[in-house]
Amino acid sequence: MYLCPLMASATTLFRSLFRTCLWVVPLAGTLVGCGDSAPDERPEVMVNLATVQSGPKIQAAELEGAIARQPRNASLYARRAGFRLEAGLVPAALEDINRALALDDSPAEFYFIKARALRAQGKLKLALTAAEEASRRGYSSADLNLLVGETYLAERQFQDALDQLDRALQQEPDHAAALFYKGIAYVGLQDTVQALDYLRASLSRDPRQPETLHQLAFLSNAFRQPAIAAKYAARGLKLAPTYGPLWYDYGRQFELQNQPDSALRIYTRTVQLDTTFYRADYRIALVAFKNRKYANAIPHLQRALRRAPRLAGARQMLAESYESLARYVEAADQYRLLVAENPGNRHWTYKAWKVGNRAKGIVVDERPRQTVEAVEPITVQPSGTGL
Repeated sequence: MYLCPLMASATTLFRSLFRTCLWVVPLAGTLVGCGDSAPDERPEVMVNLATVQSGPKIQAAELEGAIARQPRNASLYARRAGFRLEAGLVPAALEDINRALALDDSPAEFYFIKARALRAQGKLKLALTAAEEASRRGYSSADLNLLVGETYLAERQFQDALDQLDRALQQEPDHAAALFYKGIAYVGLQDTVQALDYLRASLSRDPRQPETLHQLAFLSNAFRQPAIAAKYAARGLKLAPTYGPLWYDYGRQFELQNQPDSALRIYTRTVQLDTTFYRADYRIALVAFKNRKYANAIPHLQRALRRAPRLAGARQMLAESYESLARYVEAADQYRLLVAENPGNRHWTYKAWKVGNRAKGIVVDERPRQTVEAVEPITVQPSGTGL
């Protein structure tokens, strides 16, 4: 069984793919769509980049004057909410869309924007409620189904996610993001064949998505195909040379090909680029632990467990590292957590008791007790028997 970084990153993945079209929604003709025809005028060949002002923050700021002149124009607030979402200003975007709805609660598009803002804040139930309201009011698009499908994916409701993603693909069969998320849903359902098929299909539609390449490399490594993983990882790193998960994939293929020194060097680079990618910390700690370099293992295990508290084997290594360094109070705390995570496990219960006593200065005598042979009782014969 493999462990895919599904919830560690998949629920925030691939947004760059459809950000341009998804975050700025057409609002009753007030916004320019993603598929407009070629402009009537073309820019000069030589452009002074210092004078260029663009991007969602600039676009949002440019609406300030219009909003000041028309403070009751709901579409202006909704439009600025879209720009702010694209710029990552989620609280401000939510404030804008709530203001728009307070002024006019009829446009279905407003509820879609609110659903995206709530999803960006991790408020999954509220995001689904807003999306359902958008649909009820007549809003229909592949992006709506994609948003709902991705939200179900974040809730690990994989079959519901697939239903929504299928609807998105019925409208846009070549929607790369929908194909990608469908692949991730099949990862969650442990259907690797389907997962790989959809991830490859997504990559064929958009071959420059580092996250898709990462998922394909990760799965290839998980099934002991390091040569294939190396190709995906190397291809991804050309597109995103500072993307930590791809460096991890590249290191893992070295490890699978019995090149531990190269793997360790790449894992170290991974955590330098992305301190949240706990798998690289775990791999570094595993090497240190096997080499009895417990002090080196501890900080990596601590960081890995902050991101993934139930990471298999990590807490045991942390507890034993503390114990090996005579840091009994910290070791006892970790053994107690192992008892809580594994109720009824006699080994961890014993370790928690033993090391807990050591932390209190009580040395437990573990020497085997000497076996005492049974002594046959002396039979006293009653007097007068003549025997």
